[in-house]
Amino acid sequence: MPESKKKALGILAIAGVEPYQAKTGEEYMSPEQTEHFTKILSAWRNQLREEVDRTVHHMQDEAANFPDPVDRASQEEEFSLELRNRDRERRLIKKIEKTLDKIEEDDFGFCDSCGVEIGIRRLEARPTADLCIDCKTLAEIKEKQMQG
Repeated sequence: MPESKKKALGILAIAGVEPYQAKTGEEYMSPEQTEHFTKILSAWRNQLREEVDRTVHHMQDEAANFPDPVDRASQEEEFSLELRNRDRERRLIKKIEKTLDKIEEDDFGFCDSCGVEIGIRRLEARPTADLCIDCKTLAEIKEKQMQG
């Protein structure tokens, strides 16, 4: 699959999975559900690691000593932007690994603040979510009040 197409895909498509369809009476965070999210998170982590590797190779290949200060500044700015993106991805990889640990500890899918179920659809949209939608909304409101 071309890289531009792959980047545009959502997390579920990258993992090659369909949205989870819970069976009637199925317990929340059953082994099937945790396997579903483990697959999603692992595929997402692998995709991010490939991006990091690609950046390192790109920067090594593109590292040229331009005699023109404008060209050199342009390249340094490009590298700076790429490094900021990779740093953001590195933090996301850590969060994904923390989430995979929560799955191993049977602590995945529940709000860290109030303990309620986060919900399958929310977790499919943001597998690293650790707050339910209500607690996240409250946290965002508090954050806005602190800033403004």
